[in-house]
Amino acid sequence: MTSRTDRLLICLAALLRSSGVGFASAVLAIYLDKRGFGPASIGLIVSAGLAGGACMTALVSFFGDRWGRRRVLILLAIFGAAGGLGLALSPSVIVIAALSFLGMVNGMGHDRGGAYALEQSALSGATSVRERTKLFAAYHAAGDVGCALGSLAAALVALVGYKTLWFAYAAAMGTGALLYPMLSVSVELPHPPRPLSPESRARIVRFSALSAIDSLGSGFLTSALIAYFFYKRFGLNETDIGILFLAADLANIASNFLAERLAGRIGLVNTMVFTHLPASLFLIAMAFSPSFPLAATLFLLRELFIEMDVPTRQSFLASIVKPEERTAALGLVQLTRTAMWAIAPGAAGLMMRGVALASPLVAGSSCKIGYDLLLLREFRHLEPVDEPSEG
Repeated sequence: MTSRTDRLLICLAALLRSSGVGFASAVLAIYLDKRGFGPASIGLIVSAGLAGGACMTALVSFFGDRWGRRRVLILLAIFGAAGGLGLALSPSVIVIAALSFLGMVNGMGHDRGGAYALEQSALSGATSVRERTKLFAAYHAAGDVGCALGSLAAALVALVGYKTLWFAYAAAMGTGALLYPMLSVSVELPHPPRPLSPESRARIVRFSALSAIDSLGSGFLTSALIAYFFYKRFGLNETDIGILFLAADLANIASNFLAERLAGRIGLVNTMVFTHLPASLFLIAMAFSPSFPLAATLFLLRELFIEMDVPTRQSFLASIVKPEERTAALGLVQLTRTAMWAIAPGAAGLMMRGVALASPLVAGSSCKIGYDLLLLREFRHLEPVDEPSEG
């Protein structure tokens, strides 16, 4: 089980990395638009970053425990910094896309990549489901605080300029290379990783298949493209969007702790489903909103609910497989999610140009509603169990 110091270091690294993600999500599409790139090119670059995240998550899933969690986390931090430098310095679409891939530039709005999977594996050693859910809620809250800081940084574009802030992004992404060496050996798997057992494999395959539907929907709903929607539909500038996304991140922070309390009352799966469904309905309504105040209200209501499934989902997954299977299980589900995220933004950009600006919001939310209903049907009867205490 990880020490308090290890947990604090992991949460600090996640907070800093998420601050970069929060900034990129708020301004990436607008920054690229101001550099003369059209919706299709913007979608391509967003997809390249998410595809890089998917590839790194695949490596983490299969080799993270074998290579050493600390070593891999340091490498991922260095790659993340490279992505920020590419956005700050490169004049070429191809180079930006390539470095976005290498640097796993994330326009989703929340940090979901290889480091995320490894950090959760390190944190999942709590023996009770309730304690694990509480720990994941704190970890995700730290990430949401980082996203809030990144959104606040987006409001500073007019004062300090994009290049300075992309350098700051690179520093935030790379700071983990200084923090991870301070982690103790307890974050590593104490014994060699094992393949998933037949029972765990069947569960993870089912969950991954459903996650693919949810993540396809999320790919249509990246924060970068939602920011682009507000920018084009209501004429918001970077400062306005930064403030709006800051409010959304504050709602996300609150939702982590609400999710932990709700899960203690109605269970993990019910919490995932019955908070996710209304969030999708709010976003569909936002797509048809005639005014910015109404659209912003619906967006913030959506953000209060949409993240409640995250700590509960991670706790559920960690609780239905064996401890030595968690990196593979969490990584494989996250790989499925990231791969599907990478597919959709390019299509969303084409839909915005060729169908309607709000069409990705409706398509993505519809996918998510389908996922929620299928998840409830497939997993409502599978109860996670506590691990036996040592000694």
